[in-house]
Amino acid sequence: MTTTVEYIRYRIASQDQQAFEESYARAAEALAASPECIDYELAHNTEDTERYILRIRWTSVDAHLNGFRKGEHFPAFFQAIRPYVTNIEEMQHYSVTDVVGPGKAAGQS
Repeated sequence: MTTTVEYIRYRIASQDQQAFEESYARAAEALAASPECIDYELAHNTEDTERYILRIRWTSVDAHLNGFRKGEHFPAFFQAIRPYVTNIEEMQHYSVTDVVGPGKAAGQS
């Protein structure tokens, strides 16, 4: 099984950002319930404040496309994020390479 990382880049106007984040909080419930989803993270760009990136780790591309998207949790996920689909700038799957590791700050609390 190859872990797959999906990145979705959004451009969200400042007046829509609170509603966008609230929508993703609802959508996250479907991700958390999905057996195909390993984890997820929504990040907000601090330099270009209209940009967001959603990172979702899936057990595989097939699990995402044929499991989650065809499964019981996708309708609730899509209903929550539907108003923002036209704001997507990129949506791609990536394979993780062997170049991984902790930084020095990882052990600090």
